[in-house]
Amino acid sequence: MSSPASAPRAAAFFDLDKTIIASSSALAFSKPLLRQGLISRRAALKSAYAQLVFSLSGADEDRTERMRAEISALCTGWDVAQVRAIVNETLHDIVDPLVYAEAAELIASHKAQGHDVIVLSAAGEEVVTPIAEMLGATRSVATRMEIVDGRYSGQVDFYCYGEQKASAAKQLAAEHGYELTESFAYTDSSTDVPLLEVVGNPFTVNPDRILRRIAAERGWPVLTFDNPVSLRSRIPAPSPTAVAVGVGIGAMAAAGVTWYGLARRKRGGDTA
Repeated sequence: MSSPASAPRAAAFFDLDKTIIASSSALAFSKPLLRQGLISRRAALKSAYAQLVFSLSGADEDRTERMRAEISALCTGWDVAQVRAIVNETLHDIVDPLVYAEAAELIASHKAQGHDVIVLSAAGEEVVTPIAEMLGATRSVATRMEIVDGRYSGQVDFYCYGEQKASAAKQLAAEHGYELTESFAYTDSSTDVPLLEVVGNPFTVNPDRILRRIAAERGWPVLTFDNPVSLRSRIPAPSPTAVAVGVGIGAMAAAGVTWYGLARRKRGGDTA
């Protein structure tokens, strides 16, 4: 018996920092990294200062790249197992209170409509993956750092930022049959304009100054998320197995800690 033609498959692509969560995922993990001796107090303060600068003024691409390189050097040599353990132990306590209620409801709405939900972030995959699991997202794509002999080498295998986010969305569409003209994208950052341009339904969330101007010029909707609440109160908890798997994967964001979230221009955007 032939089945009726199905409607085009749609996906909803979400940025992470300042779109789903009310902070930088990278900066959020700097305290446990400090406690475990992976970063110094000076490095933690430097990271916090950089985040403040980004939040107040945004960052152009050159400055973002310089910061990424500097933080990448800081992470070089970190023991991957130790980083994963830190993320594992602190993930829920750190991230759970930061999730925007509006984002959680929007994700639930897309899932109810049968849309795949994908988190795209410049933050490290080892933090983004478990957060995406917590949210019930279908999949995620994040920055990947090279690992050599169980330690971060300081080299980047894939930087999920700017044009690379758009490329990732296109690749996922080809692999999973998404119709991009029917799909959605949500972000706060002007660095994600390429992603917004590849979908038929672009939305800006708490947009930075540049993205707000672009949204006005192109008629893109502007959403305001301002109510971070406990994730547990919004989304049914995943199974213990899913939590264990997701959290176990969740390390590198810690390496992404002061790194890619910093490379994510708060209010300039991306990216975590």
